[in-house]
Amino acid sequence: MRFRRSPQTLLVLTEFLQDPEDWKYGYDISRHTGLKSGTLYPLLMRLASIKLLQTRWQSPETGRPPRHMYKLTAAGLKVAREEVHSIPNHHRVVLPAFSGAKT
Repeated sequence: MRFRRSPQTLLVLTEFLQDPEDWKYGYDISRHTGLKSGTLYPLLMRLASIKLLQTRWQSPETGRPPRHMYKLTAAGLKVAREEVHSIPNHHRVVLPAFSGAKT
């Protein structure tokens, strides 16, 4: 399996490890990691193409378009844990603080 261990990839994997059983929306991942869509979505597609992420469409709610959701696969969970935990503590990825407050 080809796996590119970039700082952005480690940010995304760290975000998935916060709640590894939960499905996540790209927008929420972007807000929690600080990654822009032009960086995030190609990365998510790459992780899905190597079977580290499952993807699905959420059924649309009235007045809302369907949203693409992502979740770690069993292999993805294993890789995420190995990759994130292999980083020395002083180099660990720190996610930006998330505040639900609207500005």
